[in-house]
Amino acid sequence: MKAFVFLALTITLGWSAMVTGTIYDKGTSKPIENAIIISGTKEYRSDSNGSFTVPTATTIGIRAVGYERKFYTTGGKMYLNRFIPKALYLSSFGATSGKIMGNAKHLIHTTQINALVIDVKMDRGQIAFKTANPIANKIGAQDIILFKDIKKFVTDLHKEKIYVIARIVSFKDTPYVTAYPQYGVKKDDGTLFKDKEGLYWIDASNKAPQDYIISIAADAAAAGFDEVQFDYVRFPDRKGIKFSVENTQANRVKAISGFLEAARTRLTPYNVFISADIFGYVSWHDADIEIGQRVDALAPYVDYLSPMLYPSGFNAGIPGFPNPVKANYEIVKHSLDKALLKSANSPLCYRPWLQAFKDYAFDRRVYGDKEIRDQIKASDDFGSCGWILWNPRNVYTGAGLIRLEKTADKLLENPLPKTPVL
Repeated sequence: MKAFVFLALTITLGWSAMVTGTIYDKGTSKPIENAIIISGTKEYRSDSNGSFTVPTATTIGIRAVGYERKFYTTGGKMYLNRFIPKALYLSSFGATSGKIMGNAKHLIHTTQINALVIDVKMDRGQIAFKTANPIANKIGAQDIILFKDIKKFVTDLHKEKIYVIARIVSFKDTPYVTAYPQYGVKKDDGTLFKDKEGLYWIDASNKAPQDYIISIAADAAAAGFDEVQFDYVRFPDRKGIKFSVENTQANRVKAISGFLEAARTRLTPYNVFISADIFGYVSWHDADIEIGQRVDALAPYVDYLSPMLYPSGFNAGIPGFPNPVKANYEIVKHSLDKALLKSANSPLCYRPWLQAFKDYAFDRRVYGDKEIRDQIKASDDFGSCGWILWNPRNVYTGAGLIRLEKTADKLLENPLPKTPVL
């Protein structure tokens, strides 16, 4: 049975109109502490009794981790549905392919998958929908417009009760750095740094490119996406590079956390969930592993942290488990446990990326039913707010997923046919 959040809302009129309410989880009748209330351009929180008082506004936004978001006009009883996203990743090309999107929707309608992560600012800096930012056209980031009407695209997915997440590739951006080389990451000799793919990176310690990235995120929020997810929100993991500030942990962490803080402020009026992708090994280190990501520093500025816990990416394993592809449950569970200790918040503030592609680093195994199920079980046992399956080719089957029985609207404990995920 679905749980709901009940919002009692009243208006107190006087020299300064205020909105007062109390938020409850209808399933347990317990008040929800630390729920987010948006009034105008400000964010407020409910107290330990679930109560809040905020300035009145035409629309009040309400959200909480583990629940959906809603917009309300003043007065009456309000409800938020409990919601745990279980997502597939689709590139912009995959999301606009009838075949690939058709397969994704088939899994949504027949398994527990209920959400999609979709690229809107892509790995090479292209923006897949028409943005109002004039720089995007100037630098050639609008050469490929895959979503002709992004608002309609999101609205149509919402009609099918699909939770939609906009993935924003942040600081890896060749078009921007080509146009504005002064904002690119440099090598020690002063020339522009290129990664192994031959792509340029924005120096995250500069303010101007931060504003550009956040403006794209704001356009995605305005289009109706439920969540904005910042990926590549870091410095390159390379030696011999330099930035506009001294290359120290303090400066790196300040730049990345400052970017997320600025993004949250800018996106506040949209009442959109905010998430950030982090390296899997970040969970295991107190330092920033030289990329500016530290769990304790980033967690305050996002609703969800999404560590990339692909076992194939753990080249050194984890303590007690040197071969990660033989320890899929342990990689995910222990990494999430470690991250939680650093952030001191709720397990619901995490939604990990899980591996749904063939291993490339160890024994080249196909990630099929058992491997995917073990990762999902680890995430569920931890208590995260769902999970995201990653396959860069957008190839997904029912492997590892639980089948949804349409007539009873419940999940069965037997998976779909064990077709391997390639």
